[in-house]
Amino acid sequence: MRAPQPTAPYDPLTAEARNLLFRTASYLNGKEQEQLEKACAFAFHAHDGQTRKSGEPYITHPLAVATQLAVWHMDIQGLCAGVMHDVLEDTGVTKLEMAAEFGETIAEMVDGLSKLEKLEYNSQAEHQAESFRKLILAMTKDVRVIVVKLADRLHNMRTLGSMRPEKRRRIAQETLEIYAQIANRIGLNNAYQELQDLSFQNLHPRRYETLQKAMKASRRNRRDVVGKVLRAFSVRLVDANIEAKIKGREKNLYSIHQKMQAKNLRFADVMDIYGFRVIVNSIPACYAALGALHSLYQPKPGRFKDYIAIPKSNGYQSLHTTLVGPYGLPIEVQIRTWEMDAVAEGGVAGHWIYKSGESTVDQATLHTNRWLKNILDLQAGSANAMEFFEAVKVDLFPNEVYILTPKGKILALPKGATPIDFAYAVHTDVGHRTVAARINNTMMPLRTKLKTGDSVEIITSEQAKPNPAWLNFAVSSRARSAIRNYIKNMNRKDAVTLGENLLQKALSSLLPQNILLSDGLKEKYLEDLNNKQTTFEDVLYNVGMGHTLPVTVAMHIAELAGEHFGGEVRLSPIKINGAETGRVHLAQCCQPLPGDAIRALLIKDQGLVIHRDTCPNMLKADPDQQLDADWESITDQSFRTTLVVGSRDTRGLLASMAQAISSSGADIESVETPQKQPGTEGFIEFKFFLKVKNTEQLNDIIRALHAIPQVQRIVRV
Repeated sequence: MRAPQPTAPYDPLTAEARNLLFRTASYLNGKEQEQLEKACAFAFHAHDGQTRKSGEPYITHPLAVATQLAVWHMDIQGLCAGVMHDVLEDTGVTKLEMAAEFGETIAEMVDGLSKLEKLEYNSQAEHQAESFRKLILAMTKDVRVIVVKLADRLHNMRTLGSMRPEKRRRIAQETLEIYAQIANRIGLNNAYQELQDLSFQNLHPRRYETLQKAMKASRRNRRDVVGKVLRAFSVRLVDANIEAKIKGREKNLYSIHQKMQAKNLRFADVMDIYGFRVIVNSIPACYAALGALHSLYQPKPGRFKDYIAIPKSNGYQSLHTTLVGPYGLPIEVQIRTWEMDAVAEGGVAGHWIYKSGESTVDQATLHTNRWLKNILDLQAGSANAMEFFEAVKVDLFPNEVYILTPKGKILALPKGATPIDFAYAVHTDVGHRTVAARINNTMMPLRTKLKTGDSVEIITSEQAKPNPAWLNFAVSSRARSAIRNYIKNMNRKDAVTLGENLLQKALSSLLPQNILLSDGLKEKYLEDLNNKQTTFEDVLYNVGMGHTLPVTVAMHIAELAGEHFGGEVRLSPIKINGAETGRVHLAQCCQPLPGDAIRALLIKDQGLVIHRDTCPNMLKADPDQQLDADWESITDQSFRTTLVVGSRDTRGLLASMAQAISSSGADIESVETPQKQPGTEGFIEFKFFLKVKNTEQLNDIIRALHAIPQVQRIVRV
């Protein structure tokens, strides 16, 4: 498609939208305005004949998107991308054609905004996740992509009324969960609040309407109070010789709705629906204004937050305080500089909004870039688009705690974070090697929830590795992704090693000792599979994971080696030494010990599970999945086992039992006393969780317990 001339035959509605765009983008120079006109004409011709659901010409939508970007003072490339953001997705124009006319950067931005419409997916959720991943990864290359997307979503939400109700709800839910949170994460505060309110309006229209009416009534009733506070603030700041602009503001409806839901309040009980913003010329003036206002109205204890000294993770800076105003009404106040206000309203767009505040803007951009780096780490550690989508959703919610490192550096972590989250925030390798943590100089469990102001020191060991149980309490997406990625890689390594061991044992039963599993045999086997994507490591992995029986692979390879055989194939026993990897583990149902007769069960996605050969679970299992197993010589290993001891209830009984067990050299991990059953007065049961070396030591313990006169029965679980 050749570029159209700088003008297009706009109809009155389209011309009005185009003129509004150019009035809003009046900050552009003459050359930039020519380029924007060229982009408008290009988009007009590309979308010619297309209409929106409302019946309006489609071009009115991209013009409105670009106008919103102009409100945020987006640069000329961002504005052109906004005007043409649907061209590649909805018309016959190609990326190469757009790049030839407007340059590679603009074409890349528009391509990043285009959904993956032409591919096939198993579900709407998978489609959404893949499109989201494409968008987010484009954002990590150029943050303007997500700013354009937010302007697009904002206009779509403003004009959602022509959609079917179920589609409105789906789009509103997605906006609330994802796009509003991204707007908050990159600091577009006004867009964040408007997206929340528009989502609320479409998800719960009756509640929204009721709350909106209540707000209008409240506005009339409290107008005098707001005016009184504004006048009092102004007089006090003038007396303190502080130049300031004061704005009164209402909380957005969704945040009021959230507060009512969380605290089970009626609207009349929500007192702090009004807030005030004080904008001054410098950071010292912020603290001076804070002191002046605290001397005017009494501050509420515990409601002061200094986001200037400790900025939020999206670069937001401000002083927050709550004062007790006239008639006891709480007054929320934000105090900030003009530069901070530009960043608070424009986020990463602060570069375009406020040109002179370089240090503040750079700080905001630094925070955003740090988040984008974290997004790339999440992508690298995610198995698929759905996992990535869920990880980013977790990462978007903004509640944070601020934690000190031993050197006094401050790290922002999600609310509910633990020392594990802290360790991975410091560095992935620190997280992987974590063994313990000191919180405020006291050793504490790794699952302890951190509070703002805590000082955390991580204790590491070169031999340590991530524990899968950490996923039960790690909350940050960075930590969870790193742990999952490590476990996934280790599990594969363990499964390949086990698969190789099982296959070698199977082959040794089929092939003469002088015939080895050569590279030639491996290649022949892979050729027979007729799958070019499969490697022999994949074959070993599938054997180790229980997806493929080792005997099946071994028989196929033996036939390729020219060996012919009949009758039953029996593998030599698997040797167990108690130091197995995660793919060979002892069954918890029967807790086998060295000295027990054992069998191995090959379970899909788990590997080998070792059972006592009398275990009911083993007796029920498929014989094809069972393998012979035997114990190797074991030295210092200890194994878990459980004994239930029934006895007459007498004084000092538990002490006698503990003495009998410890004298045999075993360790007691814990003791439980099950609830007594009716009719068992005078009788008590203890469940001992023990660590023992073998069945011989366990038998010594049982004999020692039987020697206690009160003991009536002992059962090994």
